[in-house]
Amino acid sequence: MKIWKSLLIVLMIVANLAFAQPSFADRPKFSKNPDYIEVTKALNELTQTKDAQTQAEGFTPEEIQQKIDELAFQKYALETGINWGQCENQTGNTIAVYGKRPNSEENEDAIYDNGLYFLADGQSTKNNWDCDGIYLPNDVKVANFTSNPNGQGEELTGSAALKILDGTQLVIKTNPDTAAIELNVPTVKVLNSKEANWFIPDISQALIDTRVPNAPSNQS
Repeated sequence: MKIWKSLLIVLMIVANLAFAQPSFADRPKFSKNPDYIEVTKALNELTQTKDAQTQAEGFTPEEIQQKIDELAFQKYALETGINWGQCENQTGNTIAVYGKRPNSEENEDAIYDNGLYFLADGQSTKNNWDCDGIYLPNDVKVANFTSNPNGQGEELTGSAALKILDGTQLVIKTNPDTAAIELNVPTVKVLNSKEANWFIPDISQALIDTRVPNAPSNQS
C-alpha cells in the first residue's frame, strides 16, 4: 500500500510539472510589445542625437540626457515584464483615466476597448491595474507637451486622449501660476477616435468634477 501511495505522489508531481511547463513557454515576448518598440525607437533617436553632438531644437544637452535616462528606465521596465502603467493625480481636481474593464464578460460586451474611470485628487491608480492614459477636457491645456522626444514642447488643449507606455508612472499636476496641466514623462501619445477605439467625449473639467471617483486606486 505504501508503494502505491508513493507512486501516486510521484505521478501527481510529474503531472503538475507537465502542465506548468507551457506557462513558461507561452510567456509573451516583450520585443513584440508596441510600447517596447516605440520606446526603443525613441531611445535610439535621442542617443544618436547625443552621440552626433547635435542639439535637438529647444533642448539642452542636460535635458536630452534626462529624456534618455527616463526612456531607458521605461525600456527596462518593459523588459522585466511590467505590462501596466500607473496614473497619479495631483491636480487638485478629479481627472478621467483610461483602463481595462475588470472582467472578461464586461470586455466582451463593451463598445470601446478601454473604459473611462474617474480618479480623485491625491490618489494613484492601483498597482497592477493598467492605467493606459488620461482624458484631457476641452477647457484644460497641457504645458510643454511633446509627442516626440526629439520635438520641442508645445501647448496642447483638449479634448484629447493621452496614452502612456506600459511601465510608466504618470504624475499629473497643475501649475499654480498658469493653471496648465504638467506631466512628468518625456512623451505621451495623443489619440483620436480613428487611431484607437477609446471614448473621447467633448466635455469640460467642471463636468468631470461632478463624477463619483471609481478608478481602482491607492490612497496617497
